[in-house]
Amino acid sequence: MDARLKKQVEFILEIDKEKNIFRQTHLSGHGRNENDAEHAWHMAIMAYLLQEYANEPVDIAKVMLMCLIHDVVEIDAGDTYAYDTEGLKTQKARENAAKERIYSLLPEDQKISLQGLFDEFEENKTPEAKFAHAMDNLQPLLLNNSNNGGDWREHQVTADQVYGRQSKTKEGSQRLFELTDMLIQGNIRKGNIRR
Repeated sequence: MDARLKKQVEFILEIDKEKNIFRQTHLSGHGRNENDAEHAWHMAIMAYLLQEYANEPVDIAKVMLMCLIHDVVEIDAGDTYAYDTEGLKTQKARENAAKERIYSLLPEDQKISLQGLFDEFEENKTPEAKFAHAMDNLQPLLLNNSNNGGDWREHQVTADQVYGRQSKTKEGSQRLFELTDMLIQGNIRKGNIRR
């Protein structure tokens, strides 16, 4: 095996560890906690299906790849729950260190390409990054709604926290934010999200 292929295979095996990073969100139908790989796959499919609702035209292949790679860093950094104020303070530093280690397994051209996509997602300035963020916010919201707000109730999440998290949804898709707002309001009425 030549050096380039060896590095690519090393990376492929390394990112398999993403299947072991479990999130707070449960699978629909009151299933077990989902893992990062399932979350990323679900987001990528959602992006393809919902692309017509993006605020601006997007390169959907680029959006889907952003969705697939955005949480690879959690292999080292761990999953930071969206409403964990302490964990959020160190998230960026942990993820930057992980980004350097994990993507450095690749040949240099692929490292630069995937780190660039990761950084573009994080900066949230391009239409693709904004739409990928909309998927990152909508996906767990849909799962939580399908589970009658169980994760919100368990963590005693407030409406301000949920709306704060969902603010990026509007930047990527006004139409999907309208759906988000409808679901949040329904869960507030049911008592699943605290006022």
